[in-house]
Amino acid sequence: MNKSNKPIIQHIPDFLDYCEVEKGLSPVSVRNYHNFLKIFIQWLNYTTQTNLKPHELTSEHIWNYRLYLSRKKDSKGNVTKKTTQNYYLIALRNLLAYFAVRDIVALPSDKIKLPKLTDKDKAIKFLRFDQVEKLLAMPDLTTHEGKRDRAILELLFSTGMRVSELTSLNMRMFNLKELLNKKITELELNISGKGGSTRVVYFSSRALEWLSKYLGGRKDLFPPLFINYKKDKNDNDHRLTPRSVERLVRKYTAMAGLPVEATPHTLRHSFATDLLAHGADMRSVQELLGHKNIMTTQIYTHVTNPQLRNIHKKFHSGK
Repeated sequence: MNKSNKPIIQHIPDFLDYCEVEKGLSPVSVRNYHNFLKIFIQWLNYTTQTNLKPHELTSEHIWNYRLYLSRKKDSKGNVTKKTTQNYYLIALRNLLAYFAVRDIVALPSDKIKLPKLTDKDKAIKFLRFDQVEKLLAMPDLTTHEGKRDRAILELLFSTGMRVSELTSLNMRMFNLKELLNKKITELELNISGKGGSTRVVYFSSRALEWLSKYLGGRKDLFPPLFINYKKDKNDNDHRLTPRSVERLVRKYTAMAGLPVEATPHTLRHSFATDLLAHGADMRSVQELLGHKNIMTTQIYTHVTNPQLRNIHKKFHSGK
């Protein structure tokens, strides 16, 4: 079949391969693109346009898809956030850019405009330190799962790692003997982050202490640092998945009665917020988070702005 005559849906597997091989995106990023494009496929099904071909896609289709996204509700009845709508549209825009690379006639990618975000849309969810402490106290430490979960929460807050980075950690990356004998009080670790970039993350002494307590109860030889204790014949290495970590963070957030519906990324935000609140500069936080662009780190200006106000009030002569 001529490439131009294939429905858009049939091009998506090739696009995902292109993202992995030619663009060099990580498996997590490729999976995210796949999930975002599933919403577009859902809309095509909803509007009975599953056979729509690249050259048939018009600006009117894009507008109708944007309307669909803006009115789409989740299982709790909440409208899709504008930031999430942007992810869906960016994925589609990249698919159109792929068509251009492959000389497949289609709507230009710049025809897809992203919704403008207000300050409220850009606001991030984070926990204050006292709320983090409350969250950390929730796991049942009499069980292997509880010790594992406490170690996970401690590492997320101590290092600012993304959940995919955390679940990718392996036992061989650590000196188990020294860790179990508590000879390590600080640790620096090189990890591969988003887009294949490498950065150093730092483990606090408390995070290492809980990691030691968790690993002290491990009697298996499975490679992953964090494992799933549930038996599954199809699970060869028992690696805990990002989704499982998301579920456990939500569970402990509810148990702690926190006003924020926290996720692993909320702890990453909390890590950055805590650093800035204690005087760290924005450029250092950028390095610790692994942001390529300082503009990405600027979302934390909610912390620096009050500090600047206090400095101005305290030191400026024109009070």
